[in-house]
Order: sequence, then structure tokens, then C-alpha cells
Amino acid sequence: MLKYKKIPYLNLIPIILLSFILFRLVNHIEMFADSASVFISYISSFIWAFGIAYLLNPIMVSMEKRFHTKRYITLLIIYIILLGIIVFSITIITPNIGASISDFTLSTPDYVSNTRSWFYKNMDKVQLLDKYGITKYLDESTSTLMSNLAKYLNTGINAAFLTAVGFTSSFMKFMLGFVVSLYLLKDKEKLILNTKKLIYAVLKEENADSILQFGKEANSIFSGFIVGKFIDSIIIGIICFIGLSIMKMPNVLLISLIVGVTNMIPYFGPLIGMVPAFFITLFISPIKAVWVLIFIIILQQFDGLYLGPKILGKSVGLSPLLIILSILIGGGTFGVLGMFLAVPTMAIILLLLERFINRKLKEKDIDL
Repeated sequence: MLKYKKIPYLNLIPIILLSFILFRLVNHIEMFADSASVFISYISSFIWAFGIAYLLNPIMVSMEKRFHTKRYITLLIIYIILLGIIVFSITIITPNIGASISDFTLSTPDYVSNTRSWFYKNMDKVQLLDKYGITKYLDESTSTLMSNLAKYLNTGINAAFLTAVGFTSSFMKFMLGFVVSLYLLKDKEKLILNTKKLIYAVLKEENADSILQFGKEANSIFSGFIVGKFIDSIIIGIICFIGLSIMKMPNVLLISLIVGVTNMIPYFGPLIGMVPAFFITLFISPIKAVWVLIFIIILQQFDGLYLGPKILGKSVGLSPLLIILSILIGGGTFGVLGMFLAVPTMAIILLLLERFINRKLKEKDIDL
């Protein structure tokens, strides 16, 4: 019987190859980043498709459980409603927002002039401030602030318009993703089954079980947070629109959109949305700007204390300190998207860390 001789240091080959690949990546990081960017742009339609399917999946599952409808009927109802929302947004909401931005841009010089006049008029009434030279200081500071604010707003609005011009390509990719997401949801069970087969074929049964269990928990965290936060932000945007309309505030649709979108970011979102909403109204009427600020603060308190916990529940189970830390890290690394995804990502990292610690303690036979 032949005996095969074990080649010495054979197990080091994968480590050497991996080290070589990492070395090449580090030394050509810019080329790698450009290649990754091009690759992501190519598959962006499928990323959109996965995102849309991921958001619609809980609705589909809920409808099928409650009404016992067939898959194709459920998808037909969901996609007709979604298509109606898209058409309504394109034909009604988007033109109104564009008109509000355009009017605001054209009227910015008048708004600045009127706001400065309002400040001067009210500062002149306070004789005590004038006595100590505070009026002159406030006068100069207000003039500088308003001039810079107008310049920054115009720059930001022009950048928004340039972004909107490049939106066409993204919208086409979104529409392609919209169609592909229909097939993803239709064949969801087949795709999941084939993925499971692949995992069990490649890995040991014990490792495959662990990966699938972790996948279920990660999906529960992400879907609970993302879908819940999405619904919560839509409700907040609608309430904001109704409330500001009753108060007869200007640029109601634009402000409500800003408040709804920024509300997707935990903790810092309300503050981020509050600032542009206040300054947009400030140029038209300082008094109305104060009322808008008060209304948004009350609205965000209602969301934080009642609506948010009702919808989200304990989907992530993180302390406020960890949520703030994760948002700061995610925002500093990946921008706005990082701020949004930071919370469920941190929850998953803590889940893995907790399992690792428990396994190590069990190996050492330590019971705390």
C-alpha cells in the first residue's frame, strides 16, 4: 500500500496567497476603488431590485397570511399601488417641489432684504441694546449672516439642481430594478432554497446551520428597523404636511419632504431636518419660522416618545449611547447612508460579539 508523504508547510499556501492579494490591493487602492465603483454602477439595478423586494416582502407576507391570496394576486395589488404612488410623485409632488425650490431661489434676494429689515426694525426698538453698542454689533453680524446664508443656500440649491439633472440615469436603473424586484418576490422561495443548497454544499453542516441561523437573526434586525423606520418617516411626513397646511405655512410640501426623509436617521435626523425647514421659512417670515421650529420639535417629541417605539418596538435593542456612537462612526465613514444603516449594523456586530464571548466563557467553564 502506497503511503502519501505530506508536503511540509502546505497549509501556509492559502495564507501566503491571501497576503499577496491584500498587499496588491493596498498598493493599488485607488484602482481597486475605481473598479469597485464601476462594478457597483453596473449592478445598481439589481441593488435597487433587492432593496425594493426587501421593503415589499413584509407587506407581501402579511397580505398572504391575512387574506390567503395567491402570490400573483398579492404582487399585482402591491405593484399597482406602488406604481400609482410613483406616478403620483412624478406628476404631482415632484413638479410642486421643483416649483417651490425655483421660487425660493429667485426670491432669495428679496427674502434676505426683508429679513434684514425686520431685524433692524426690531433692534431699533430696544434702546438698552443701543446704549451698550450691542445693536451695532448685532446689525453687522446679522448683515454678514444673511449675506453668507443667501450665498450658501443658492450654492446648495444649484447643487441640488445639478444632482437632479443626473437623476435621470438613476431613475432608469430604479425602474429596471422595480421590474426585477417583481421576479425576486415571485420566486423568493426558490432563490432561498438554492442559496441554502449552495451553503450546505460548500460548508460543513454545523457551519451551514450557524450561518443560516445568523442570517435569520440579521434579517430580523434589518427588516424590523428599515421597514419600521420607513413607515414611521412616511407617517411623520404626512403629519407634518397636514399640520403646516393647517397653520398656513409656506413651502409646506418641501418642508414635509425634508422632515420625512431626514427622520430616517435616528437621533440626529430630526435636528438635520429642522435646520433647513427653519431657514427656508425664516426668509419669508421670522415669526412663522419660529412657529415651524416649535411645531417640528413637538412633532419629533411625539415620534420619539410614542410613534417610533410603537412601530419599531425593540427591533435593535441598543442603548442610546451605542446608537449615537454607531451613527457618528457610520456617518463619518459612509455619509448619510452610513448614518441610516449604522444602527442595525451595530446591532449585528454586538450579536456576533455576544456569541463569541459566550462561547469563550463556555469553553473556560466560567458562569457569570
